[in-house]
Amino acid sequence: MALPAWAGRLVDLYESGAYNQFLIFGNIQDRLTIPGAPARISSFAEFLMAVLLPRFDVVLSYDLGNGIRVEKGGEIFSSWPALKERPLAKQPLAAVESLTQYFRYCGNLARLQRQTVQVACLVKNAELIAPAGGAASDHELGAVLTLIRDWSMDNLLTGHPLATFLLSENLSDIHPLLARNPRAQRISVPLPSAEEMTTALEAMAPHYPFVLDGNASRKSELAGALVGSTIVAAESCIKELEHARKAPTSADLAEVKKQIIQAESQGLVDFMQSSMTLDAVQGHDAVKAWLRQDIALWKSGDVNALPKGYLLSGPVGTGKSFLVQCLAGEASVPVVKLKNFRDRWVGSTESNLERIFRLLRALGRCYVFIDEADQMLGKRESGGDSGVSGRVYSMIAEEMSDPANRGKILWVLASSRPDLIEVDLKRPGRVDVKIPLFPTCSAQESFDLLRFLAAQRGLQLHDSDFSVVEKLLPDWLTPGAAEALAVKAYRAHRIGQESAVAALLACLEGYRPPVSRDILEFQMRIAIAEASDPSFVPPSFRMLGGGTQ
Repeated sequence: MALPAWAGRLVDLYESGAYNQFLIFGNIQDRLTIPGAPARISSFAEFLMAVLLPRFDVVLSYDLGNGIRVEKGGEIFSSWPALKERPLAKQPLAAVESLTQYFRYCGNLARLQRQTVQVACLVKNAELIAPAGGAASDHELGAVLTLIRDWSMDNLLTGHPLATFLLSENLSDIHPLLARNPRAQRISVPLPSAEEMTTALEAMAPHYPFVLDGNASRKSELAGALVGSTIVAAESCIKELEHARKAPTSADLAEVKKQIIQAESQGLVDFMQSSMTLDAVQGHDAVKAWLRQDIALWKSGDVNALPKGYLLSGPVGTGKSFLVQCLAGEASVPVVKLKNFRDRWVGSTESNLERIFRLLRALGRCYVFIDEADQMLGKRESGGDSGVSGRVYSMIAEEMSDPANRGKILWVLASSRPDLIEVDLKRPGRVDVKIPLFPTCSAQESFDLLRFLAAQRGLQLHDSDFSVVEKLLPDWLTPGAAEALAVKAYRAHRIGQESAVAALLACLEGYRPPVSRDILEFQMRIAIAEASDPSFVPPSFRMLGGGTQ
């Protein structure tokens, strides 16, 4: 079995002599497949021990709870003279000092050509020992940071076989003096790919014979459905199915995947799959034609002509969120909607974003939907929030422009105030297509929209009914406002047993739009100014663009 890409890179970097310290972050709380006969699933730390560190003479580990532990080579380690003078410490500074002394002892042995001891050390939960929010002016923390950096910089330590690994789920949780150390290499561990998930399921198969029987296609289908989740979460799901003696259907797998991903992301995202298509969107023919062309390119694998992202703008209630759901159904890919990932604790917002990005990269093809993008995406200038907004902006901007994501992640930003979104986030290479959405522009369009929404509730309006309600129909009617009118008309029809047209007529009398015409016009002008193609703007609205369209 081939090593995962991240593990192969780590081995190459160490064996080349380029680096001896590694910050390993990402999916490190998961289990991995350890090759063998038979292959088995075990913890991340055991994977490191069994697969990456078997040739080391001494392997040590340190964490706050257990202190320093000897994972391998106890007899060699016990020959260290200083070990007889004091017990191994648990507190960070004393423990890091002890480790440093042992590393230097081994370095001196090698320098004197008396003995070469290959030493590896795993620092687990490194964020608790060197937290990102800690002040380097704290003398004890400063000493810890200095000593750990020395492991990668001190010539005595780098001159003999020493490898140190700082493990943390999120890189942003580790103090910058370590996370940005130029002599340490950052290794990101992604969520398992479909191939890695399949390998893990094959290793699990003897334990879950009903669900993971000898059918290779069953394992492949399960692996594809569970991509985006951890192996731990996948095994929990399989345990439940095995206990219930239930062979999962495609619908079951879709629901399981949704539940797993939302649980693994700790409520930071909504995972949505839609059965609606663009046929459910009324009007906007030029927009739908463009989107369908992009979907055809995506499905054919011609990603060079595919945009990296869309910006949906337009007045409140014009159906931006609804369009995203229909787009996902048309393309048959999931939508990951970012929720409120901001947190009041130092570093937590950045950690949340790291977790989200890991999920997105693992999913394969998906839309990433950011509603109210003018509020969610942050600003280049951070203002008075201790720099959080600026860091959020930088992280999202970097992820959106990553060329490796083209054809995999398609960003969809939505805002009624796109002018408040940083210009750099809206540039080509991050957002290539800017789509304005508008209310209806005539009484006939308003009637057609109401008729469509009423029909979804079994309320049938006919062509002849248009003349009855024409004078009361608003000409700038948003889908959101039309939805409210359709619900109200259906209620009147059910309660008063009125005809469909009579119920609608009653609702239109005295109707007051939820958003004033001045605000609608203001937001429409902004949307027109942002539009990337003139065909997206209906002719009757182009004069609002000041002749620019």
